[in-house]
Amino acid sequence: MKKFLSILPRWFPALFFMTVIFIFSSQPSDDLPSFASWDRLVKKGGHAIGYGLLALSYLHFFEYKKNRYWLAWLLAVLFSATDEFHQSFVPGRNPSLTDVLIFDNLGAALALYFYRRNHEKENQSA
Repeated sequence: MKKFLSILPRWFPALFFMTVIFIFSSQPSDDLPSFASWDRLVKKGGHAIGYGLLALSYLHFFEYKKNRYWLAWLLAVLFSATDEFHQSFVPGRNPSLTDVLIFDNLGAALALYFYRRNHEKENQSA
């Protein structure tokens, strides 16, 4: 029980981002804002940023261990797939394999890549 209580706070960022993503994806298409000619860029950019933050929050849970980057990425992509499935039940929304494979995947991968690159530079200069 003590170990569980010690790791629970490390899950909070991931739970937060999973909740935010779930809330956004639960909105019927008629309730979503329109960004005019910027609509696609804003929404797909939101996918990439959201899943990038989710991947980093998973990495936080794994205490930023080098051998866990792949697992943080995998969990983010798996959550993305389940979220797209969830959208199939939301009025006016459709699941999109493109969102999973391109925007969410790349958002997670790039966030982890840039974090690692920046972190390695800090360790080299220290």
